Amino acid sequence: QIPVGTEIRGMNILGLVMFALVLGVALKKLGQEGEDLIRFFNSFNEATMVLVTWIMWYVPIGIMFLVGSKIVEMEDIVLLVTSLGKYIFASILGHVIHGGIILPLIYFAATRQNPYLLGHSEQPGALCFISPCSVCSSATLPSMIKCIEENNGVDKRIS
Repeated sequence: QIPVGTEIRGMNILGLVMFALVLGVALKKLGQEGEDLIRFFNSFNEATMVLVTWIMWYVPIGIMFLVGSKIVEMEDIVLLVTSLGKYIFASILGHVIHGGIILPLIYFAATRQNPYLLGHSEQPGALCFISPCSVCSSATLPSMIKCIEENNGVDKRIS
């Protein structure tokens, strides 16, 4: 049985990606005539980034009030604190096992080098990565690239 177009639910992401690629190539092929539309899309992208930055700054406040209202409605606050403590402990333990044991073992198996020396050379970027601040996460990639290039000697074309 072949599905008809109206029976398929969801968005056609592959079609959107292909359209964007073909439109980009066509605009570049137009040369000067396509520059105006390219500048429009670049401006639209910058405006979207400003909106996303605003949202990233104000969403934690809204989430704090949503969580606060649920905490106030709870009858047994001790149950909440113990459950949340168990969850935080399990999460931290999982991160320590994965990041401190599993990933270094994979790195050692692949390269036969000490993984902890590599981690030490990337420490500034890694410290920013584990920070809970959403704004800092946008700075993680440039700092990690800088650490990789300067401390580990990786070529800029690769990093």
